[in-house]
Amino acid sequence: MASVSLKKNYRCVPSLQQFYTGGPFAVSSDGSFLVCACDDKIKIVDSSNASIKSIIEGDTELVTALTLSPDDKLLFSTSHSRQIRVWDLSTSKCLRSWKGHEGPVMRMACDASGGLLATAGADRKVLVWDVDGGFCTHYFKGHKGVVTSIMFHPDPNHLLLFSGSDDATVRVWDLVSKKCVATLEKHFSAVTSLAVSEDGWILLSAGRDKVVNLWDLRNYSFKMTVATYEVLESVHVINPGTYLASCLGSYKDFNGKKNKNMSTPIYFLTVGERGIVRIWNSEGAICLFEQQSSDATITSDKDDEKRGYTAAVILPLDQGLLCVTADQQFLFYSPIQSLEERFHLKLSKRLVGYNEEIVDMKFLGEEEQFLAVATNLEQVRVYDLASMSCAYVLAGHTDIVLSIDTCISSSGRTLLVTGSKDNSVRLWDHESRCCIGVGTGHMGAVGAVAFSKRRKNFFVSGSSDRTLKVWSFDGLLENAEQFINLKTKAVVAAHDKDINSLAVAPNDSLVCSGSQDRTACVWRLPDLVSVVVLKGHKRGIWSVEFSPVDQCVITASGDRTIKIWAISDGSCLKTFEGHTSSVLRVSFLSRGAQFVSCGSDGLLKLWTVKTNECIGTYDQHEDKVWALAVGKKTEMLATGGSDAVVNLWYDCTAADKEEEFRREEEGVLRGQELENAILDTDYAKAIQIAFELRRPHRLLNLFAELCRERHAEEQVNKALSVLGKEELHLLFEYIREWNTKPKICHVAQYVLFRVFNIFPPTEIVEIKGVGELLEGVIPYSQRHFNRLDRLIRSTYLLDYTLNAMSVIEPETDSRKLKGESVVCLDEKETNDISLENNENKDEKEVFEEMNEVSARKRKSRKSRGGKGKKAKSVAYTRASAISLQA
Repeated sequence: MASVSLKKNYRCVPSLQQFYTGGPFAVSSDGSFLVCACDDKIKIVDSSNASIKSIIEGDTELVTALTLSPDDKLLFSTSHSRQIRVWDLSTSKCLRSWKGHEGPVMRMACDASGGLLATAGADRKVLVWDVDGGFCTHYFKGHKGVVTSIMFHPDPNHLLLFSGSDDATVRVWDLVSKKCVATLEKHFSAVTSLAVSEDGWILLSAGRDKVVNLWDLRNYSFKMTVATYEVLESVHVINPGTYLASCLGSYKDFNGKKNKNMSTPIYFLTVGERGIVRIWNSEGAICLFEQQSSDATITSDKDDEKRGYTAAVILPLDQGLLCVTADQQFLFYSPIQSLEERFHLKLSKRLVGYNEEIVDMKFLGEEEQFLAVATNLEQVRVYDLASMSCAYVLAGHTDIVLSIDTCISSSGRTLLVTGSKDNSVRLWDHESRCCIGVGTGHMGAVGAVAFSKRRKNFFVSGSSDRTLKVWSFDGLLENAEQFINLKTKAVVAAHDKDINSLAVAPNDSLVCSGSQDRTACVWRLPDLVSVVVLKGHKRGIWSVEFSPVDQCVITASGDRTIKIWAISDGSCLKTFEGHTSSVLRVSFLSRGAQFVSCGSDGLLKLWTVKTNECIGTYDQHEDKVWALAVGKKTEMLATGGSDAVVNLWYDCTAADKEEEFRREEEGVLRGQELENAILDTDYAKAIQIAFELRRPHRLLNLFAELCRERHAEEQVNKALSVLGKEELHLLFEYIREWNTKPKICHVAQYVLFRVFNIFPPTEIVEIKGVGELLEGVIPYSQRHFNRLDRLIRSTYLLDYTLNAMSVIEPETDSRKLKGESVVCLDEKETNDISLENNENKDEKEVFEEMNEVSARKRKSRKSRGGKGKKAKSVAYTRASAISLQA
């Protein structure tokens, strides 16, 4: 058997993050990104794959209104704080902000030029602002209720502003005269949406009174009412010349509904509580198109507000239609022409803005390109991993889905089984995306399901009623189109408390169940006879799984431990500790040689069984990790939990190894460049390479050599002047370390002196953390200078002794001429550092100096007192010279 390569590291890719919690949103002018309100934050989302491009932090208050400027450069937002903010999308910075309303701003609109911003408030006012100046240009008052909709006239030549309110009226405001020129009263409930025809002379208003009213803007007269028989949330005019209009024209002609009396009929679409898109012709109030079924998730909640669509937008550049559902989904539709129907809206993409708490998930498909996710909903959402869009939704349960398992049947069909709080299990077909079997009989919520691993003709379910059931679906796949009731093959009362987890052995001979009664039981299939009971955990067991190669079972418990048990006698073989809270999921990897676990501490851990070692801990979740899925082929991981985030994890062991080898190879090449630069005495290049390679010892040697050079300042300045802030921060760290050692402190002081000469203080102060680094340099520098002062003072006694011994007797006449030579000679005797300076002198000069010293010895002592004073002054001169050299 080939040896199994162990995994050493996983790389996380946050694939599914919450980006929309309901409320306002905006679409860019090219449809490439969405701006969505997510609680108190604003998230910029790529409309192709739901990836978050940037996040704009708010003011801790819920966002109430959003809109974009026509060129997509500015974003306008407001929250319950009533602060209106203007953001630069390129930098995500707030350019200006102001307040104006006495209540929350409910809607915002920007005019075609981008210079004016209109805000509609809960204080019944409509205000118009100058974007650049942030001052109010128009103050409109007249509504008797909350202003729920607002829009500028799309034609810049018509300086009109429309507003709708929950007082059931629409008001038309003239921006020139700053007055209300018309009050349109035909609605009987709140006006939710406004639209203007392409020619600019017809206004459409939709409301919760289930009608669309058309108004003539020439004289502000009422034209007609179109009854839609549903609460409307959005109305949009379909302009001629668009692809949607051309598809609709073919459909209209095919159905024989071409208008003969009216010159220019208006086509518009509506969406509302029914969750379907309908297209209307203004002439005759005819519904030209109606979706046969709703793609919106219709929940079983009694709250009607969670049903249907809340908004719709016709996307620019003929990209289709975008509808937003009450459960935070973005549905992208493309108009399709077909010979049979002539017109059809195809659901091309579904982006889920909010998933709530993720309970369970499993990979799906032969290539594991799909991910089935169960959240706190009655549906199961299946995501396409390539685009992270929701491919489809499995709806049928009447309560929250708690558990999922998947398999590929012997006939090649991909199946899913789900267990729910509605006490039932359902079998689903991936290809047909429908339920093909329902199993009822449990008296409690079904918290665990598991497919057969070999024969794949049955599955097992465990419930809070403490029973296990074996369900058979033999012969079902041949009649997959028909809905049947599943039958049980065996039932057993398995535990004293809720069953949390199930696992079927690789050979289908055993099934293991984990329960809140702190035990795991192994049962023989298919008759569910007890084989062994695994006792040892101190809290409930949340997860169980069979080893793919050994006769053992792994369990994860609320007591923060993971245990491996022998099936033969039920003994505990190994115990793993490391989690700081309950371990909720565990699964084998690398053919049983490793396993991964996750828990309430929000951590994902990678373990090696043989060494009992945790080789990796990953913290990418902010709350409990309830769900863990492991790909059977790719061994890719997926985790999800209470933070509503799905993370995908890819094995990067091979990639890390290649990257390490590449870095080593590059390091060898760069090291050779460094040696070549040193040989060529190109110290500036050598210093730069040493910085890149992070070699402080080599850098120290280079600076030490440059300290001994007389004309090295130019090369040092050249090398240091090109350093960025990060490199300077690193250099200050090196200086702080070097400065602590007396033998090399002079190198640190030299480099520090050069840095302060090159860079102005304003740049040095901007370096992050430089204050802390310099505080570490100061005390050692003081210690070094104090040591030098003591050495200098010690030389005074030496000078006195040498003068008393007539070794040094300076002459008045020759002091100025020979002073430099005498000082250099004395430095040679007292300090080895200046030895190189004396070696550079000519031998003849040294010989003359020695003769002069001998001549001073033979002089009489008549004027010893006066000479002593001169020697003292020479000593001070000598001391200052030494300090300068130091």
